[in-house]
Order: sequence, then structure tokens, then C-alpha cells
Amino acid sequence: MPAETDENQQRKNGLYGRVSAELAENMKRGWADTERHDLRPIAQAAYTALRRAELSARFPGELLVVPAGVPKVRANDTAYPFRPSSDYVYLTGDQSPNAVLLLEPREPGEPGESGESGESGGPGEPAGHRATAFVLPRSDRESGEFWQDYHGELWDGRRNSLAENERLLGLACGDVRALAGRLAAATGPIRLLRGHDPEVDAALAGRTAAGRDDEFRTVLSEMRLVKDEFEIADLRFACAATALGFEDVVRTLAGAGPTPERLIEGTFFTRARVEGNDVGYASICAAGPHATTLHWVRNDGEARPGDLLLLDAGVETRNLYTADITRTLPVDGRFTPVQRRVYEAVYAAQEAGIAAVKPGAAYRDFHDAAQRVLAEHLAAWGLLGDRTAAEAVALGLQRRWTLAGTGHMLGLDVHDCAKARTDMYVDGTLEPGMVLTVEPGLYFQSDDLTVPEEYRGIGVRIEDDILVTEEGNENLSAALPREAGEVEAWMARLRG
Repeated sequence: MPAETDENQQRKNGLYGRVSAELAENMKRGWADTERHDLRPIAQAAYTALRRAELSARFPGELLVVPAGVPKVRANDTAYPFRPSSDYVYLTGDQSPNAVLLLEPREPGEPGESGESGESGGPGEPAGHRATAFVLPRSDRESGEFWQDYHGELWDGRRNSLAENERLLGLACGDVRALAGRLAAATGPIRLLRGHDPEVDAALAGRTAAGRDDEFRTVLSEMRLVKDEFEIADLRFACAATALGFEDVVRTLAGAGPTPERLIEGTFFTRARVEGNDVGYASICAAGPHATTLHWVRNDGEARPGDLLLLDAGVETRNLYTADITRTLPVDGRFTPVQRRVYEAVYAAQEAGIAAVKPGAAYRDFHDAAQRVLAEHLAAWGLLGDRTAAEAVALGLQRRWTLAGTGHMLGLDVHDCAKARTDMYVDGTLEPGMVLTVEPGLYFQSDDLTVPEEYRGIGVRIEDDILVTEEGNENLSAALPREAGEVEAWMARLRG
């Protein structure tokens, strides 16, 4: 439900230069018909139909509203690059700004949409829902919108027509400017994915309940816990593209002298834009003691020979699924003895964590396995005092140097399925099709006087994206080496 900006209105009022009647008439004529009739459904269309059918079955007889979101202002009249809400993408495959998916209850006896509800809607059967994606259609040539509007076709590029979007998405499409009337006329219970479109939120104010909307968000999050074939294939691609980005960074490190963290960030970003849509999250390019800060995204330091570089980055595909991979690399290509000692401890912990990922296992098992191994190394180094590794884990003492959990679900969001219930997620059981990260780490702060000086300022994390399979697991990011010797050999090959 896009609102016309003051700037658009000023432009139409002629404050940027008056438009003569002759020019206005001239701009209406002489344009070729560019409607595309050869479009085929996007690859995920069959999957989004199944997802809508599942959602429909969860909330029979209720109006379901899922906005894509609106562009966010970055500075004055410029916006951040638009990225639609993950749930809207999950249910439609569309990436249009200002769009809204509406699932309207069908009346008993009303025919269902082929492939969506799986039901005819006949007497005694679930009515299902009519699914419509309300989007902005092509700019109107007759009204002059396409060239006079600041977001018209000649300014922001061509939008698809409604018919084109229907061919691509495999579902009915309507003009989003008619949505307000459709919502106003709606009766019965309504559930809204709040917080993405202020106008939709305002239009339904007082007509939805926060608790019911929270339940709606939770169901959408839990639906995404197990990935389908399309999602798994896209995550494979994301990992492969991310591996190329890591290779680019290693080549960048081969230059003489220090390498700016922002050059590292920019190098990976270039690969992300070439292979996919963007980075899936702000890249962590943490060199030297910056690696001990878990979410170091300032990236304003330098990677110097003798330092470690902790690179945590992921390519987001053009379908918006993201990888999330971390490697800790010796900037000059060789680990020092103490760096290798810490690195090998983290590697052993990750091996234990990955081994614990399998169907039927408790979600927390991989975290517990990794933490036990880290505690054993900390105890062997004398950092736990007179406590055994088991005692330290029971008291959480190892967390001074491990800090975070050991992983999370992955998908359309880098921290996917975040609104799922605890008993379905962190207290749940792993199932085939789930994709999660395993990313143990050790972080010895520069000012930590409880550790020997040689450890201070060292941060190591190793992270891979793991698919739960029927037999166990598959490391989707296995193309990137993890063992210390393999990392050194890989870096040497890339650097020539």
C-alpha cells in the first residue's frame, strides 16, 4: 500500500519544471508493446503453493495477511536496497516492495486453486483460501506515471504487469492500491504478520489481536524449520558461492604489507553481488585482536602478517537464501605454534559438534559436544584452575572464553526460524531437512589476565553449514578446508 511522497506530489505539481500539455500528450504515444507472454513459473512456484496450502490448513476460515515490507529511508530521499520479509518470500517467491499476500477464506463449495489447497471446497470439506499477491503493476502510460512519478518506470526501472507476475508466481495478482478497500470489506477473524508495512498495520488496527498475530508468526517460523528440495539446492549454491568469496579474500591477503579489513569486506561483497543478491548479513572481517569480538562488523582495522583473520561471511542467493561460514586464516599463510594450538582445539570441538548432528538427536547435543571438547582443552592448558572439564561445563566456566552458543538454524534468514517455540527449536529434535550451523570458538581477550600472555588477542571460530540427512548429516560448506594443515596448503595454492 504505497503512499505518495511529498516529492512525487511536488513533481506532479510542476515544482521541478512545468509540463506542457503538448509534452504530456507526446509522452503517451510511440511506445512499443513490451508485455511478455513467454514467461514461465519461477523454480520455487510449485513449492510456494505447497507452503500456502499448509498455512491454509493451519488457519481455516481466517483472513491471513503477509506483507513484503516497504523500502526504508537511508538518508533524506534515498532508501536502503529493498529486501522483502522472509515469510512473504517463502510463501510467494516474489521480491516486490510494498506487496502483500492475502489468503482469503473460501466459501463452502467454492472450487480450490489447483495445487494449493488440494481440496475442491465442496460440502463438508475444508474451504481453504484464495491466495492473491497484491503488487504494484506496471507504470501507467496514459496517466504519465511512468515518467512523472519519482518511482515510475523511467526512474526505477520496469515493473512486471499483473499478468506477467501471475505467470511467474503461479498465483493470482492484484493491484496493491486496491488492497485498502479489500481489507476494509473483510469480515471474520484476521491474522497479520505485523511490523513490515505500517499502512497495513494501521488499516487493520483494532481488528487483529497481538496474541493471535504472534501465533501466526510462530507458525510461519516453524514451517521453515525443515527445508524442501528447492531450499536445500539454493543453500548448496550459497555455500559454493561463499567458498569462491573466501578464495578471493585469500588472494587479496597475498599482497605485501597489511590488508585493510574494509578491502577484505569489499572483496567478499563483490563476489556476493556477482554470484547472488547480496551478503546475507554484515561480514565480520576481524583481524588480530578484533577476532575476539564476536560481531566485529566495523571492519576498520588491518590484517597484518602474523595475525589471524577471522572471516565470517555468507553469500545471499538471488532467491534470498544465505550461507553462513567462518574460517580463521593466518594472514601470512602459516599458523604460529600458539595459534595452531588454539585452532586445533576449536577444530576438534567442531568435529565433535558435527558428529552429533543426526536425525533424532536433541538439538542441543551438538552444542554440548563441542563445549565438552573445548573445556577439555582449557583444562589441559591449566585455565580452569582445579576444576575438571566436566565440572567446568556444569558450572559454565568455559563460557568466559567460548561466549556464544555453537550454532543456529539457517535459511532465508541467517538466524532462521527465530520465532519458533522453544520446544520446537532449541529444546526440539533434529529432523532430516533441517540446516544449521556448527560454529564453536575460543576468544581470548587482549586484557584477560587469567590466561597466559601468548593467548591474549587470539580469536578462532570455525563454522560450517550442516544439512541433517536420513543417514546423519552433510556438510554443505565442505569445499572450504578446515584442518590447519589443509588451510595452509589451500592458502599456498591460491597465493601462487
